[in-house]
Amino acid sequence: MTEPTTRPRRAPMDRYASAGPRPDNLADVLERVLDKGIIIAGDIRVNLLDIELLTVKIRLLVVSVDKAMEMGIDWWTRDPMLSTEAQQLADENRRLRERVDELEDGNG
Repeated sequence: MTEPTTRPRRAPMDRYASAGPRPDNLADVLERVLDKGIIIAGDIRVNLLDIELLTVKIRLLVVSVDKAMEMGIDWWTRDPMLSTEAQQLADENRRLRERVDELEDGNG
């Protein structure tokens, strides 16, 4: 007769969870990151025989719009691709440059 094999008992998951602070849910973590902000920065350099061939600088800032504006970052308000007001200004600027070119050429 063979003896039954027993598996080692695993500790219940609750025992590990109670050892430290309970993790927040995703919404709480996202809210905290957007409120405080997070910056990820890094550089990638490709060298060949001590000659720099390529440098890529990566900067990522993750914050809420309110926090970004508080920090003085508001580039999206002037980007024609993201702002209708900026697009209108870009269109007006283009028309004015075309008109100036016409006047300088003597056609206007």
